[in-house]
Amino acid sequence: MRRSLVLTGAAVTVLGLLAGCSAGGSGSDSGKTILKVAALEGGYGRDMYTRVIKEYEASHPDIDVQLQISKSIEDEITPNMKAGRYPDVVVLGQGRKAALTETLIKDKALEDLTPVLKEKVPGEDTTVGDKLTEGIVGNLNTDPYRTDQTYLMPMYYAPTGLFHNKGLFEEKGWKVPGTWDEMFALGDTAKKQGIPLFTYPTAGYLDSYFFALLADVGGERFYTDVMTYKKDVWKSANARKALDITTKLLGYAAPATVGYANEQDFTKNQQLVLDNKALFMPNGTWIVGEMADAPRADGFQWGLTPLPAATTGGKRYITTSVESVWVPSAAQQKDAAKEFIAYLYSDKAAKIFAESNAIQPIESIASSLSAENAEFYKVYEDPKVAALVGGFASTAPVEGVDIKATLFDTANSIISGDTTEDKWQSALNEASEKLRQAGS
Repeated sequence: MRRSLVLTGAAVTVLGLLAGCSAGGSGSDSGKTILKVAALEGGYGRDMYTRVIKEYEASHPDIDVQLQISKSIEDEITPNMKAGRYPDVVVLGQGRKAALTETLIKDKALEDLTPVLKEKVPGEDTTVGDKLTEGIVGNLNTDPYRTDQTYLMPMYYAPTGLFHNKGLFEEKGWKVPGTWDEMFALGDTAKKQGIPLFTYPTAGYLDSYFFALLADVGGERFYTDVMTYKKDVWKSANARKALDITTKLLGYAAPATVGYANEQDFTKNQQLVLDNKALFMPNGTWIVGEMADAPRADGFQWGLTPLPAATTGGKRYITTSVESVWVPSAAQQKDAAKEFIAYLYSDKAAKIFAESNAIQPIESIASSLSAENAEFYKVYEDPKVAALVGGFASTAPVEGVDIKATLFDTANSIISGDTTEDKWQSALNEASEKLRQAGS
């Protein structure tokens, strides 16, 4: 399953407490400081965490890092947090159905990690801030309150876009579409050969799609207006154009899409692309590792392309998925947590993470990329493509309002015919207005 962009977390399965379990104290019988780390086991797997922790403990013999990792980590740490037992470090991004990170942002229950940017990486002479890729902090994803304070450190980053089988395109002599007109023309051509144009793992994966599309259609100013709930932004011509394109695209979806668009069956939708039973799906680079053992059509090669341009020659945006690491403000070992986070950006840790295709936004990372990953990350070298980072701004909670669900999950109902584009647009504007009024 993917990193943070989606994936629901219903099944409660304790997948691992890899070291002993503390009752919440600040120390152990050995006199070591116990540092409790909770992490989502996403598409990158769990082995990389155990290896990094082993390296860290070797250089910090006074620290005992206890890792809790699970594909449904929210279900496992939330009950303890409600009882006052908090992990010290959490590796978990935004955009998941359980929305734990978003909840702590809204409750202002995260530790300010701005000082970490000025800390030297343990064992190195440079600071964390100097190692990070320019522009990766200072956006709504890392500074959710629109201040100069960073509460979520960027952990991994990955280009997202439309993944497809390059081998099939070569075999058929098809060109990857550069505009939406070309996209729909290809959809008609492929349909005649029994291949649907589009699918998605779950509707939540449409976050990367929509963020890029909104910027493609209306530019970065319009994208920011949507993300910050400008009054009546969903009534605008640009918003309607984005919904028009999407509604038309959903009309080309593989028939199985909605039935498989859930946490148990999402890989079946991903398999459609591997089997040449759908051309494109929105996803991120973790898909390669996640489906590494899956069967595939002869000649299959992963390909990644940004969304088609809204207008011929127009700028194209590619949503950059950024997973985060953060510290609950109620954590007991905040200082140790911050030093551990600084270590996560060390060359040693970055190399281990990169071997699992978890790429960190640090300047020296290029030399660590595999050949396949290097090909994906070349998308950032195209002068006509711009990276897009961030998401909806945090507001005070509004009961019954989830604009991400309204924007993404409604795609299922559009495909099934249970709702209309007009109702979708109206619901979005209503949700956006309520959040605008709620403010931060």
